Amino acid sequence: MINGVTMTINVDDKILLALQEDITSEDVTTNAIVRKPTPARAELICKQDGILAGIEVFRRTFELLGDICFTTEYQDGAPIKKGDLIGVLEGDAKVVLSGERTALNYLQRMSGIATMTNELVAELEGSKTKLLDTRKTTPGMRVFEKYAVKVGGGYNHRFNLSDGILIKDNHIGAAGGVKEAIVMAKEYAPFVRKIEVEVENLDMLEEALEAGADIIMLDNMSLEMMEEAVQKVAGRAQTECSGNVSKERLKDIAKVGVDYVSCGALTHSAPILDFSLKNLINL
Repeated sequence: MINGVTMTINVDDKILLALQEDITSEDVTTNAIVRKPTPARAELICKQDGILAGIEVFRRTFELLGDICFTTEYQDGAPIKKGDLIGVLEGDAKVVLSGERTALNYLQRMSGIATMTNELVAELEGSKTKLLDTRKTTPGMRVFEKYAVKVGGGYNHRFNLSDGILIKDNHIGAAGGVKEAIVMAKEYAPFVRKIEVEVENLDMLEEALEAGADIIMLDNMSLEMMEEAVQKVAGRAQTECSGNVSKERLKDIAKVGVDYVSCGALTHSAPILDFSLKNLINL
């Protein structure tokens, strides 16, 4: 657990799919070199400064392949430095060698997302604005990537299409207008569901407010238009900024007073944080 975050979903099936992708029939290189069970030890070393995320996924990847022991004093959310010894793997050399790439892929991807999220959250410090992720995730990796956002100090938007109502431009086009889309959503959805609608200008904003939207996404607006929109909302709905969100713009967006700012780059463009599994020796 870190910052009240727990991975409560069973991810074994997703990890197994990743392992099956990498080992379709056998690890032919390892099987050629390691002909019998051989106890071995290897070190997990950090190669960049950042925020750690995915350490238990790293561990679980090896456990699904065989008997292995991973020891570490680090938890997700910990700041780490280049050269830090993050942990030690001990167990069958075949398990260490065959699981290395998949385990590192998870750790590097998740730590990269947590690191980028942490950097962007720092730009919002002192404001009421919360940083959200989006559904712009890698297929099959959403639970890992969204978890990494939370480890980095961000918040999750909806996990999937069943998770909440978000009326976007094409939904509005299909419905025939903002008001029509909101009315349809209210008729269909349980009353406990909040309704969010995307607007691109102040006329659409007025229509969304009159129709009773709970959350209004201000999409690709200039700072000036966004500020006017927040003033018009005047607390009648929550507001979310979306589109053209960058680290450089975050402080200015927060000054506008929106409740949330969503950033797809957290999961689609975060660079990995580099790690290596090194110094393997037979015991």
